[in-house]
Amino acid sequence: MAQRRNYRYIIMTMIVLMVAINYIDRGAISYASAPIIKEFGLNKATWGDVLGYFGYGYMFGALFGGALADLRGPRFVWILFGTLWSLFEIGTAFAGNIGIAVFGGSALAGFAVFRILFGFTEGPTFSTVNRTMANWAAPKEKGFAASLGLLGTPVGALLTAPVAVFLLSVTHDWKLTFVILGVLGILWVIIWSRVFTNRPEEHPKVSKDEVELIRSSKDLLQSETTLTESERAHVPWYHFFLNPTLVFNAIGYFAFQYVNFLILTWTPKYLQDEFHFNLSSLWYLGMIPWIGACFTVLLGGRISDALRRRTGSLRIARSGLAVVSLLLTAACFLLIPLFHSVTAVLLLMAIGNAFNFLPNSVYWTVVIDTEPGRAGTYGGITHFITNIATVVAPTLTGALVQNHGYGAMFVAAAIAAGIGMVAMLFVNPGKRRRGKDATVVPA
Repeated sequence: MAQRRNYRYIIMTMIVLMVAINYIDRGAISYASAPIIKEFGLNKATWGDVLGYFGYGYMFGALFGGALADLRGPRFVWILFGTLWSLFEIGTAFAGNIGIAVFGGSALAGFAVFRILFGFTEGPTFSTVNRTMANWAAPKEKGFAASLGLLGTPVGALLTAPVAVFLLSVTHDWKLTFVILGVLGILWVIIWSRVFTNRPEEHPKVSKDEVELIRSSKDLLQSETTLTESERAHVPWYHFFLNPTLVFNAIGYFAFQYVNFLILTWTPKYLQDEFHFNLSSLWYLGMIPWIGACFTVLLGGRISDALRRRTGSLRIARSGLAVVSLLLTAACFLLIPLFHSVTAVLLLMAIGNAFNFLPNSVYWTVVIDTEPGRAGTYGGITHFITNIATVVAPTLTGALVQNHGYGAMFVAAAIAAGIGMVAMLFVNPGKRRRGKDATVVPA
């Protein structure tokens, strides 16, 4: 079989597509809000609950999936959970009716069950991406590799609007839309299973030179460690909570996810209620907040790697970039309630979201910088803490909008970004002195 010099970039590109599918699947329900609310008699608060149920499962899926990626390898996790989330995406089409038939006439209970299970099976995605990048990325490109893996987030969010609106418009049936998306996800898993291996050493298309580049220690900073060295250290899972850098990094990532999930879940409803746009207009309006983020998510990885190379400081390269970005994010969202023009509002949302995504790769790279051998497990714990926001953001927003109007949701987003900015001031990535529970096994 012919070998390629840079096969790792094919793997990274495929991950972008996988993550994009993941995001389209989770975001499509926001564009089906009108028919679902009408069919099952929901209000803004209960619709916020429906959107928030996803997060309950997502948190625990991230935690479980990260540890499983370290134990069984990312390939096993990708195939298993990619198949399951596609099946639960299909099941969402019938969730309300199943709730009425099985859970005492409660459509809300039916959505709760299916959205929690769907969230659980989508939860391992990013911790598995982190484990994959720890296995496949060369030391000098960790920031860019992480940002490339995360590119699927804004790309998927960007494509959610046209894909969901197209399917809803063509099928005239929100249920069929979910069935189609689930089937497409299963087809993608089949393709993915044929091109991916856990490590580059296992893939027949990866050359010996590329493996040596990926495993090289030549470009490491003094505070960094190789994957092999890190795997030899038996670091207990609970050491995550003894490392302030990892804990504060997770809080910073929570702030990112709050803003991200708020825009993903509530933008369609906001545009319909405040500016009276219909579904046919949302296919392009829903894309606007994500346009800048598609560029800054990659730019942030490049900037972070460049700062690492030029300053020799992981703290400047990672947490410094996040602090500045979150400050600018908070400023943009604080300004939104002052404007009543849809153009101004969408522009500020797009700029704020672009700043929010600029350090997206940082939160994952900090984990790889600090503990590459535990990239899955510690990435999963990080994502668990982070994804408390996938519950809080849509649920709290539903209550805020119901009681105080839409301006309150933007103020809350700014406050979340401010909290994240403060947390990232305490993040200092890289190796640290181990406790007595961490032992090193001789080679």
